[in-house]
Amino acid sequence: MKKKVLATLLAASMTAALAGCGSSNDTAASTSDSSSDTTAESTDTTDTTTEASSDSAAASGDTITLGVIGPMTGSLAVYGTHVSNGAELAVEQINEAGGISVGGKTYTLTTESKDDQGDSTECLNSMNALISDGIQLVIGSATSGCTSAITSVANSEGVCLITPSGTADSLTTAMDYVFRTCFKDSFQGKLAAQYAKDNGYTKVGIVYCSADTYSAGLRDAFTAACGDLGLEIVAEESVASMTEVDYSNQFNKMVSAGAELVFTPFYYDVMGPYLVPQARQAGFDGILLGADGVDNTETTIPDGVDLSVYNNVMFVNHYSTELATSDVSSNFVETYEAKYGETPNNFDALGYDAVLVYKDAIEAAGGFTAAEVQAALADTSKTYECASGTFSFDETGTPIKSGVLMGYSYDEASGSVVKNAIQTLSVN
Repeated sequence: MKKKVLATLLAASMTAALAGCGSSNDTAASTSDSSSDTTAESTDTTDTTTEASSDSAAASGDTITLGVIGPMTGSLAVYGTHVSNGAELAVEQINEAGGISVGGKTYTLTTESKDDQGDSTECLNSMNALISDGIQLVIGSATSGCTSAITSVANSEGVCLITPSGTADSLTTAMDYVFRTCFKDSFQGKLAAQYAKDNGYTKVGIVYCSADTYSAGLRDAFTAACGDLGLEIVAEESVASMTEVDYSNQFNKMVSAGAELVFTPFYYDVMGPYLVPQARQAGFDGILLGADGVDNTETTIPDGVDLSVYNNVMFVNHYSTELATSDVSSNFVETYEAKYGETPNNFDALGYDAVLVYKDAIEAAGGFTAAEVQAALADTSKTYECASGTFSFDETGTPIKSGVLMGYSYDEASGSVVKNAIQTLSVN
């Protein structure tokens, strides 16, 4: 089976339109749940031909340009900068190995990056800017909320989009041009609930943000999985914003309800300085179990806090340098550490993988227009060897892969909070 592929007639008809995709776009204001009506009028002056579908504004001379969108500044900058680091490393390695061969010609890769600041409107502006520059292959964004603001544009404009870390289920459902290198929230929620079940927890709580696509989606997935597994949700509390700084009342209720484990689908900028210390202050000393957004919590721990409060903070993740042992992963870790002087994280690996997936799809397609690459990506029989593991896409463009459980603990010897890989996770 294949993800719904645009018909051959569409691919052929789009060749001329996409071959010189430099355009000016009149795009209606969009929220994360709305579509945009966009018209494109070619203004590209690159020498192209309609007969050769691989000639496009995204390729200048002997170079293929990938767009990269993410929060390079702002409170979620760790996500965007690490996605970009991973992508840049992959581009560098591909070029050093000789580039990409298409139709008997060799091309080098380059990137054009845009900062969405973690804001959906800025993300949409970034996407439109890349489309105006003729970019047909885009990596982004890092969060579900921002990515949801550009999926409809990707499809209406016929631009391939691979989100490295946008996990909301809705991002790739029936989205012909949208793919991802991460798993989705329904799977992530199942992994979290399965961990609770396997380790004997019967009374669980949930604290989440009702207004956020990512947090609310994970809450829904975890709740459904708990029902299937016979776990009792003894308390559920929400906040109205992902920038909330006070979680005392929510955790007072978790303690009163007797929760043994609390599912906390927030980002690291909330977990480190606010949620974890306040949960412990409220008297909750059980497991705080989050999702992939918890990664990098160690970078937001405030000065003066008792570091032992971060014991028993765990999260589901896509990747661990300790548990990933393939040749591709080992090479990725070694070269990343040599280039950046630090150990790569989840977002580095997923950004790196997005470039590898594009390379394989371009070579399989024998071209690099969005229509050609989309058709190659939609082939669910294709296997990708990546840093985060070996996978194929399902019919929605989501990888079929396992997850890992990570955890934080206070290391008295070093006087710091350390992140550890605990185990590989799968759904029974």
